[in-house]
Amino acid sequence: MKKTFKMEDLECAHCAAKMEDAIKKLDGVANANVNFLAQKVTIEAADDRFEAIVKEAAKVCKKIEPDCRIIVK
Repeated sequence: MKKTFKMEDLECAHCAAKMEDAIKKLDGVANANVNFLAQKVTIEAADDRFEAIVKEAAKVCKKIEPDCRIIVK
């Protein structure tokens, strides 16, 4: 499954790159892309664990930039 989510309060391009690298290392993630200018993250991961992976990705983002969050609808 591949989905794109809006990000809120992503204020640093360097932090966005760090988030992308960290998300790619999560178990089950096939690919990830954090677009700083568009304020979006695209995650491609296993269908059966997708929701859990998105939650893990959100935690990773919070560790790198505490005010940043992924908007999941």
